[in-house]
Amino acid sequence: MAVLNPHAGESGLFGDEEIHVIRPTLKQLADQGIATQSPLPSDTVFLKAVCGELNAVVIMYHDQGHIATKLLGFFEGVTITVGLKTTYTTPAHGTAYDIIGQGKANVGAMAKAFELCVKI
Repeated sequence: MAVLNPHAGESGLFGDEEIHVIRPTLKQLADQGIATQSPLPSDTVFLKAVCGELNAVVIMYHDQGHIATKLLGFFEGVTITVGLKTTYTTPAHGTAYDIIGQGKANVGAMAKAFELCVKI
């Protein structure tokens, strides 16, 4: 899981969400048998995922994850939104309205979004 604040909040100096919200939530998940790691700085968490140290990354806000997703796999990235009545998947790159009908679209991320949606 990525942290919310720079440098994991520096023990509360840059924010205390890691102390009061994120760590207790991860402990609850671990107590339920879900494998978690301590909140990791968002500037390195994706490196750990790419190196195979993590199976997934949970991020705190849109751009925190989308920048890395687009750099690592623009035509394969999928966004999963959870916590609502319906879980949904979308291609991480967005809608590409600017190229509609031009035959330029790469459907890779949309196909991955559909595949993941079916698995879920």
